[in-house]
Amino acid sequence: MLTLTTTAAEAVKTIVSQVPLTVDGGVRIRDTGPERGFELSVAETPEPEDTIVESDGARVFLDTSAAAALDDRVLDAELSGDGSVRFALATQA
Repeated sequence: MLTLTTTAAEAVKTIVSQVPLTVDGGVRIRDTGPERGFELSVAETPEPEDTIVESDGARVFLDTSAAAALDDRVLDAELSGDGSVRFALATQA
């Protein structure tokens, strides 16, 4: 299952906190295919078929394809001083 670094969890919580959502909100990752990659969006609730990953208070919702593709991955993030976030994927050790 996808895991999150502490930095990625903080980035997800920061992004979600900037959008007025219910307490169940999170970041949703959708697999858009090999040519386009993954799409991230803020979602109030997971879709019924989503896999939910929770880490350090952060919630990530994965569509079925993303859950399979990211099963052995680690989500990391880089936070810049201007508030922008860059996510990266690595293979789990």
